[in-house]
Formats: sequence, structure tokens, C-alpha cells
Amino acid sequence: MILTKAQYEEIAQCLVSVPPTRQSLRKLKQRFPSQSQATLLSIFSQEYQKHIKRTHGKHHTSEAIESYYQRYLNGVVKNGAAPVLLDLANEVDYAPSLMARLILERFLQEHEETAPSKSVINSMLRDPSQIPDGVLANQVYQCIVNDCCYGPLVDCIKHAIGHEHEVLLRDLLLEKNLSFLDEDQLRAKGYDKTPDFILQVPVDLGQA
Repeated sequence: MILTKAQYEEIAQCLVSVPPTRQSLRKLKQRFPSQSQATLLSIFSQEYQKHIKRTHGKHHTSEAIESYYQRYLNGVVKNGAAPVLLDLANEVDYAPSLMARLILERFLQEHEETAPSKSVINSMLRDPSQIPDGVLANQVYQCIVNDCCYGPLVDCIKHAIGHEHEVLLRDLLLEKNLSFLDEDQLRAKGYDKTPDFILQVPVDLGQA
């Protein structure tokens, strides 16, 4: 089904007031039942990432981070099992996984002798059980699994889809008996940029 510009803009406009969660995607599907889940997720991701890029700076000021951290601490004192961090992210209109990263970094700065490295942070986000605080680990986990646009879970899904498409493309090239070089071969030849495949002889795929 071909998506018109007017349809795209109608969906994009609908996204202005919803948080980047799977629950929002379900509501979007109910609102636009004729559109596929993949189409809606793609539009959802594109529009939300544009928004995050525009507003990223205001969430990373020292004042904002301290405010978020104190609100997180106050929230978990009242009810550590409630989705405090996820609700905070949705309230201030910031991606849950990115909010989880901010709070985790702030927590580690307070409790560790040295500033946490990026690799340590990434490892804890991929596996929250490594976080040395059970309440925060659960809060981070809730943010990760409820974020449709950012975070390690989304990265894994994107990687899996990319690999699947790469396999399908390789099969198509082999089926058409087309000569090509793959990423490993290009890297071995010293190429700086390595697309999935490069045809050794240009062809018109429409006639191949």
C-alpha cells in the first residue's frame, strides 16, 4: 500500500502528543488500522528521533540532570516498584532509554570513586542485572523494554533486521548469478567504506 504525503502528515501530527512506548504504538494501530505495523513504527521512529535531536540539549544541562535525579530518588522512596523512571521520561517528553542512561550515570558518579566509562554504562544498559542497586536496575529495565526508538533492545532488533536483509540480498545476487564483493572482501582489499555488497560488473537489475 502506497502511503501518500497527506497520510504521512496525518500520522505524524497524531504522534505529537504521545510518548515513545509500545502502548502508544498499539493506540496508533487502532487509529490507523489500514497501515501496517512496520509502516507505523517507521514513521513513529523517524518523527520521534527528529524531536529528540531538537530537544536533546535541554535534558543534558546539569540543572536538568540534578532535577531528574532528585525526582527519581523521591519517587522510588515512595514506591520503588512503580515505574518512576519511565513515568518521568514520558512526563518530560524524553526517550525512556536515554533517561535511564542519564540517571544511571548520575547514580554511578555518586556511588563510585571514579567516573564510569562509556563501556561500563553501555554494558549495564544491555544487562541491568549488573547495576549495583536492585531498585535502579528494575527502573532501567522498565525503560529499556518500553522504548520503541532507543536503547539496546531496539539496537538488537535493528541489527537482526539488517542481517536478515543482507542475507536476502546475498541470496538474490547469487540467484541472478551476479558477481559481487561482500564486506569482508572489501575490508581485506583496504576499502575505508564497506557497503554490504558491491557489484563487480554494473548491471541493470531490472533486466538481470
